[in-house]
This record gives sequence, C-alpha cells and structure tokens, in this order.
Amino acid sequence: MKMNEYTSYEEARAHFKFSQVWELFDGNEKNFNIAHECIDRHVGTGTAMRIKFEDGHTEEYSFDEISKSSSQFANALESLGVNFGDRVAIMLDPSFEFYVSLFGTLKRGAIVVPCFTLFGPEALKYRLNDSETKILITTDDKAEMIEGISDISVITSGAQFNRLLEGKNEKFTPNTTAKNVAVFQYTSGTTGRYPEAIKHYHRSIATLMPAAVFGRGLKKGDKYFCPSSPAWGHGLWHGTFSPLALGITTAAYSGKFDTKRLLEALEQFKINNIGAVSTVYRMIKDSGMVGNYHFKIDKITYSGESMDLDTFRFLEDTFGVPPHSGYGSTEGGAVIYNYAGFDNWIVKSGSLGKPLPGLEVKLIDEEGRDVPQGKIGELALKRRGKWFRLKDAAVMDRDGYFWHKGRVDDIIISAGWTISPDEVEDVLVQHSAVREAAVVGVPDQARGQIVMAFVVSNLVPNQELKEELKEFVKDKLSKHEYPREIEFVGELPKTEIGKIKRKELRETVTNKSVNAFTISNK
Repeated sequence: MKMNEYTSYEEARAHFKFSQVWELFDGNEKNFNIAHECIDRHVGTGTAMRIKFEDGHTEEYSFDEISKSSSQFANALESLGVNFGDRVAIMLDPSFEFYVSLFGTLKRGAIVVPCFTLFGPEALKYRLNDSETKILITTDDKAEMIEGISDISVITSGAQFNRLLEGKNEKFTPNTTAKNVAVFQYTSGTTGRYPEAIKHYHRSIATLMPAAVFGRGLKKGDKYFCPSSPAWGHGLWHGTFSPLALGITTAAYSGKFDTKRLLEALEQFKINNIGAVSTVYRMIKDSGMVGNYHFKIDKITYSGESMDLDTFRFLEDTFGVPPHSGYGSTEGGAVIYNYAGFDNWIVKSGSLGKPLPGLEVKLIDEEGRDVPQGKIGELALKRRGKWFRLKDAAVMDRDGYFWHKGRVDDIIISAGWTISPDEVEDVLVQHSAVREAAVVGVPDQARGQIVMAFVVSNLVPNQELKEELKEFVKDKLSKHEYPREIEFVGELPKTEIGKIKRKELRETVTNKSVNAFTISNK
C-alpha cells in the first residue's frame, strides 16, 4: 500500500514505513533535489503559486515560469562564481523573485539562508556573517543595511535581478544528493543568546511527507494556503516545499499582514486547505468579517502555539470542521499531529494529538526515566536508537493523546506543585476582559516560585479587575494554579512568528521584588 492510500491512523501506524515516502518522488538517496521535486517535475500541470499582496492585488506563477527562470538563476549563480555549498541569503517577501531565487539556489547546489524582511541591521548582519553568505538577494532599501560588509555581493529585485537572468539558459540539471545541505534555517533565538543555524538537507522534504499527507491532509487537487513568512520553518517547509512537492497549487501572503486581505485571498483563490499559526485564526475570529465572504475550506491546521477554546469553537462553527494541530520544532521536525488526512480522526481540542506514524515518542524526566501516564515529562523522540530531548513538557492521557504543558524551562514549580503556564494562559484568555495573556514563574521565598501573569486587557486596568482574574482562574482551574501577581501591559513580546517570549518576561522581573510591580496603563 502507498502512503497516500492509508485511510486511518491505526492503519498507517501499523503498516507505514518511511521507505514509502520515496514513492512520492522522482529522486532517490543518490540523486535528489528539492527544486526538481517541487517545480521541474510538475511543468505542464498549471499554476504553482498564487500570492495576495498587502495592497490587494494578486499574482500567480506557473510551474513552467518558475522552472525556466530558476534555471536561469542557477546558471547566473554559476557565472558569478557561486559554487556547490556556497551560501545565498534571500531577504524578500513572497514574490516571483523570491521563488526564482529560492529554487534557483537549490538547483545550483548552493545553500539557502532565508532572512525575515523585518530584520534590523544587526539581526541580518549576524546571520550573514555566521553563515558566511556569499550573495544576498534583497530589495534596494534592505541592501543599505549591510553597508560595510565588503565580502558579500548584493543583487536587488527589479531591474538588476532581471538583468541577471537575461540571456541565461532556461535549462539546468541539478547535481545534488539527498544528503547535501539545502537550507540553513536559523532558530528564533529564544532559548539561547544567539540564533542558531540548523542544517536541513535535500532529503528533509521527504521526511516532511508524513506530516504533509497524514497531518495536513494534503492531496492532489487541494488549493492550499499558508500565510506564514517563508523566512521561517513553518512558511518554508510546510507552507511552500511540501505542498509544491505534491504538485499542489499553493498560495502565500506578501507584505504587512491584514486580515481583510487574507479573507479576500481565501475566497478569491477558492482555498480548501489552510495552515497557519494560532494567532492568525484569532485575528480572523476577532475581525468580525467572516460573514462577508464565501469559503470552501474543509481542512484547517495550525502550529506554533496552542489554540484557545474560543478560537477552536469559532473555526469549527464557521467552517464545519475542527482545526487540527501540528507539533514540531526546527531541530526535531514534525513530531505529533491531529490528523486532517484521516476522516475518522477525533480531535481533542487543546491536545497535540498522537505521534506521526513511523515515529517513537515518549515522556522522560530529568534523569531520562519514563514518565507515567498523567504526569508531566519532557517529550523525547527516538532517533538512530537514542532518545532526543525536544525541550517541551507534556502529559499523555489514557487514549495516547499528548497535551502540551509549555517549554521545559517554562514549567513552574510552586510549593511542590508542577504548574503549566499554557493551562493558566488558556483559562485567562477565556475571560471577556483579556485579549492576550502570558504566564511565567517568578522567584518567591516561601514557595520557590509563584505564578505571574502579564495581561493585555480590553478594559482599563485596575485592582478590581486584577482580583477578578485571580478568582476566575481559581474557579476554572484550581486554588494553587492561579496567578498571585498580575501585570497589565500594552503588548506581549513575541518572536517574528508570533510565539510569546516568556524568557524576556522572566528577565523583566529578575532584579525586582514581585511586590514592587504596579498596574500599568500602557
């Protein structure tokens, strides 16, 4: 049986072998290239990419157009002395130049270094220097940020980019193996002082197929949309590479995010399968505009952070299907899913789901011992006979579903109780006065740590609301898990992909007494 023929999780769990993913591709371990698998082999099949731009206009590019132009780009890189394994950084929003640069670099056998367009000079320079980038593809205004770095050539979109392709051969035969490095994907830098470059290989697209087919339910004929920036892992691997590798027409968003433009795109492109971070779905819910559009969505997936119950119910009521979560990391790849690809799958709202077929996952304690059902432990993934820690805490229920409890470093131990910040946040945002909330543990002489909440409120903050929120959590959750301290803030610090920077919040209280905090009216 082929992997796209499994109809249930139980069937796939029992019979799926990773070797089956190669049946989806032209290549093999000795001869494999992402650009060929995503673009070249689908020439003649129609539209590859559709893009909604922030000004409202749309563009679309066929597999043929991207194939020819990316081959020209690969030949241009060769003429510029970019060799196999050299690094090419791309700092562009989704656009024709972006996809041509991306797939042209991969064809050449060079390594792509995706850079977020909202990076400032220091963030950009760090990645360029750390990766030893040879060429940067960007816009005129962004090019000014790297003045003073003399050993990096810059190609800007527009006239210069077009001149680079002029007269170049529209054919290029890749010469990469599955084990060649394809992408340096930088982490967001939330767990260490500096972002770290994670190496991804051409074969990495093959390892994504169980998540794509089983988890996201991607199949031929879908019209898929992912609004995440392709500078980050979710937007690049799950939003671009995996659907294109299956020959699926894919849509992206370019420019400053606007909910109205997103909804326009979902209707205009007749999207039936959407994958986004939880923040995007909350913005859709809060916009109040969904009634103005007609949708054809029958598969919804999300990742990045947990989804609050109100947003979950809104999506289920609006589209008639529950949202399916996907859990993974830059280092560990896709690991656990609720499965949009299986009709009989039961979604437990708030859960991560179960491990992907073919993977072994368990919970371990600090000493590496197995953690029993119902107890918090650290997620671990088995690789090459060894257990790899994923740095996330979770609980497994009696049905085998995993429930995320936050990063291991974020877990709060108060008076002997183990408290998940995710659970407290989920309850807080159920209160009508709370737009967003972030929970951290802060030092306390008597309890070791206490729960502290940072709240973005719809109302003018005051002491009465503070006490009301405490009682709300006590009643909804438990008497020991409520936030003993609450600070109202104007916004929460987040990474570029929308994850809350709990570490940064903890650092704001490191040198302060908890009792010194006062209510802010930011």
